[in-house]
Order: sequence, then structure tokens, then C-alpha cells
Amino acid sequence: MTDLTTPPAARPAPAPAPTSFKVRRQSRVMEVEFDDGAQFSLPFELLRVYSPSAEVRGHGAGQEVLQTGKREVEIVALEPVGNYGVKPVFSDDHASGIYTWEYLYQLGRDQSAMWTDYLQRLQLAGYPGDSGRGAGAAPVKSTGSSCGHVH
Repeated sequence: MTDLTTPPAARPAPAPAPTSFKVRRQSRVMEVEFDDGAQFSLPFELLRVYSPSAEVRGHGAGQEVLQTGKREVEIVALEPVGNYGVKPVFSDDHASGIYTWEYLYQLGRDQSAMWTDYLQRLQLAGYPGDSGRGAGAAPVKSTGSSCGHVH
């Protein structure tokens, strides 16, 4: 159905659509090529910690759940969802996130900033370095020193 009430110049451009998916299990990346020529290599861990599911995002602002211990997560299946997205099934049994083409494109385009944000959130939660990424991750408890460093 065509929207005849909005002038063509004011309509949003359709999101780029993927033309190719490759799940690289050994290197733990999903390679996605889009019809505008963009190509992204998305680490499974990034896909998992930024899952668009309610389990990760919550049901509103401030309800996000920080994902830890996902460095070794794998994609065991990739299911199509209509003509607009895919649903990865991860090795930790997470399978409720639907990744639209637009969201996959955003993950690829903004990957560097999203990694930085994720690592900062791990630090704020008490995980030194990138320790929150490994299996069995546990935050370091503060000793209460006033300088802000863990001694």
C-alpha cells in the first residue's frame, strides 16, 4: 500500500536489506552484506549483549539487564523472521531476540561505540578490565577505600 498523504521526499528511505549472511563459527562472527554495499562483521558476543529482546532490554528505559560472561557465546542456529529480520539461537539458550535489518545495520555501523559503551558499563558494575566478558564473571567488591581503587 502506498502512502499518498506524505510527499515522497518526506517519506523515510527504506532500511538497507541484507543480501548475504555468513555465520562463521570458528571466528564467532556473523558477516552481513547489505544492498547499499555496506559489509559488517558482527561478533556473536556483540549480538548477544545487545539483543533486542525484553530479557536484555527490559520493558522500558532503565530496565536494561547487563549481560556478562558472553565472550564464548556461539550462534547455533539462525532463523528467518518474515521478510524483515532474523532470530539467532545462542549457545546459552537465548533465542528471543528478533534482529531487524535496520537493527543489524545499526549494530554494524555503530559497533565501535557500542563496544566502548558495553565495556564502560561492565567497569561501572565492578568488573575490572574486560573481566565481565568471561564465563563465571563476578564483579570485584569494593573495599570502601576513598580513592575509588580496589586494593
